Amino acid sequence: MPEITMPKLSDTMNEGTLVRWCKQKGDTIEIGDLLAEVETDKATMEMEAFEEGVLTELFVEAGAKVPVGARIAMILGKNEKAGAAPSVASPGATGSTSLSAASPVSASSAPMRSRSAIPGTAGSASSVRIKVSPLARKIAASRGLRLEALAGKGTGPGGRIIAADVVSAPLSSSGATAAGGSAVPTILPAAIPGNPETQIPLTGMRQIIAQRLLASKTHIPHFYLSMEIDAAPMMAFRKEFNNTGSKITFNDIVLLATARAAMEKPKVNAAFGATSIYQYESVNLSVAIAVEDGLVTPVIRDAQKLSLREISAAVKDLATRARDKKLKPEEFSGGTITVSNLGAYGIDQFCAIINPPQAAILAVGAITKKPVVNAQDQIVVGQRLILTLSGDHRVVDGAVAAEYLGALRKLLESPTRLLF
Repeated sequence: MPEITMPKLSDTMNEGTLVRWCKQKGDTIEIGDLLAEVETDKATMEMEAFEEGVLTELFVEAGAKVPVGARIAMILGKNEKAGAAPSVASPGATGSTSLSAASPVSASSAPMRSRSAIPGTAGSASSVRIKVSPLARKIAASRGLRLEALAGKGTGPGGRIIAADVVSAPLSSSGATAAGGSAVPTILPAAIPGNPETQIPLTGMRQIIAQRLLASKTHIPHFYLSMEIDAAPMMAFRKEFNNTGSKITFNDIVLLATARAAMEKPKVNAAFGATSIYQYESVNLSVAIAVEDGLVTPVIRDAQKLSLREISAAVKDLATRARDKKLKPEEFSGGTITVSNLGAYGIDQFCAIINPPQAAILAVGAITKKPVVNAQDQIVVGQRLILTLSGDHRVVDGAVAAEYLGALRKLLESPTRLLF
């Protein structure tokens, strides 16, 4: 009896909002049909059917927030009969027993097949062929994840490994609390007499941002290196490039240079694992993009292979769809190094928090005019840009980070090299 559960559509998703049903009770369902739209902490995504039959039950109303793994609907095939329906309550109701999110059902305890139940703890299935969807295989390859680690844990039809399984799988155990460590206590605000406050409820995205940044700063030993570069060549290059009819930004130039420099100095293009360091052969560039509820970091894959025009087009597309919450789950996963640029906000210099499990993030400030001493020892007006690299000291040593910034500097001060 296939039951449909709330899928894990991103690696940070704990619950989702069922925006709308695209099918109604009694409809005939084919594999691949669009069932519903689900809003996660990062995007609004389409949920497809992995079973065929008749949609016999809708356990959740549109607008309800539902935990990952909770039952939301049921599809019955030919000659199948429904069991006992879960007791649920409608959104916002109290004490009601009709229509709400049911409690999560794990793959190990549910007697029925699940569309996206939380992965169980089944043993290795190395002696049998691993069943995996093409998309899941692609995401696993981009994350450097061995599919054998998910054998027997797939939540698709017949135990097939699907994209949600790969997105939610940890790369290593490095994200766990350090041995002997204790949880960091949260100091909560209290009412201040004579100073009324407005309490703004935390969105799912803001909660995830808080959790990930706290984990990053408490579990990753950060260090910071800054370098000031001559931005005048970038400005001249961009002006000449844009005269050809194609428009690029300073950020486009920095992004491509970041990726190319990471190929020259690959030790920064890495992550810390439980028993080894993962050093990646290609640069999947995470780009920090501000959205209404916070910040997202979609990924440009194989960024070092792209041209400036291709980088520019990719960033514009990701930014537009990020703000519309239309990014796909796989577009958030598999990043190897991140760039955060606050230059447009007038920030000269800042230190960014590492985006785990990556080992480095580059913070980019604004291009500013200031007096500088030229090669002839004359004081002239210069165009300067400050770059700050935050590094995970378990992976990246100070000398390695300095060499990377040096390689980045050479590219940005001679930007015509990015054309080849």
